[in-house]
Amino acid sequence: MSSSGIGEELAYQLSKIGALLAISARREDELERVKKKCLRNNLGEKDILVLRLDLTDRSSHEAATNSVLKHFGKIDVLVNNGGRSQRSLFVDTNLDVYSAIMELNYLGTISLTKHVLNHMIQRKKGKIVTVSSVMGIMGAPLASGYCASKHALQGFFNSLRTELTDYPEISIINICPGPVQSKIIQNVFTENLAKSIENSGDQSHKMPTDRCVRLTLVSTANDLKEAWISDHPYLAVCYLWQYAPTWAWWLMNRMGKRRIQNFKSGVVSLFLAPLLAFFNSADRLFSHGNAGIAFWIRFFFPSSLPQQLLPGQTPSLRAF
Repeated sequence: MSSSGIGEELAYQLSKIGALLAISARREDELERVKKKCLRNNLGEKDILVLRLDLTDRSSHEAATNSVLKHFGKIDVLVNNGGRSQRSLFVDTNLDVYSAIMELNYLGTISLTKHVLNHMIQRKKGKIVTVSSVMGIMGAPLASGYCASKHALQGFFNSLRTELTDYPEISIINICPGPVQSKIIQNVFTENLAKSIENSGDQSHKMPTDRCVRLTLVSTANDLKEAWISDHPYLAVCYLWQYAPTWAWWLMNRMGKRRIQNFKSGVVSLFLAPLLAFFNSADRLFSHGNAGIAFWIRFFFPSSLPQQLLPGQTPSLRAF
């Protein structure tokens, strides 16, 4: 979806390098606004195709794919960026909300992918980039349906990659952003389909959208199978989840309990807020990407990392 947030910024940055674009979303008026913005980067009117698309209307995906092929003749890169987040407790949430989450975030995405992939297989080349989430790596309170949909995407595309070994020039790339500055919180699923959240919350702690998109494009250009694009503490927690899951569970339970209490009290709180304060106060220690991760893990596991992995001594280490 290209009408706001990461999708809009992707369209804009790609237009700067002369890429021909098919931008899609349900809101055609917003797509026209994005197109007008992209045209300022010296693209021609026919270089950008505006395509109204509803991911949940799977019957329309074949026609949408054919429209792009008719206009441009080929599809080099598919970017799957549609989806909605969630803010609700499982015990309070209607099951039709979970059905809607999976229909949009998962089934709609793989449906469109299937139609585009058929074309890429014929050409024996292409890139399929899926914007998942760090929530596809871990679990978090108030987002059980969203986490489930992102885990499903991770599992599906990792499996699909193994089915395409006969097509080495077809790349499957999973992008896992952490919190990014956007309006996503204004359009989240809640305990029922009729309810929405009006408060967009504090955005200052989140990664700027343009940086997230730039790193997404770097990952795509280099055919990375998976990229975690996030600031601390979320990036640190991803590593902890990967390499020390027992500690990750302990941390999530402590942070999650506080967040649930705030949620029940009507307070909009940031997940991992105490850790964010810790990282902000020690920002100089984490200015060297993975070296910051090393220091953070060393904080909990003094004997697990050699001294040379401490910050200031490994300038070549970098993390998205």
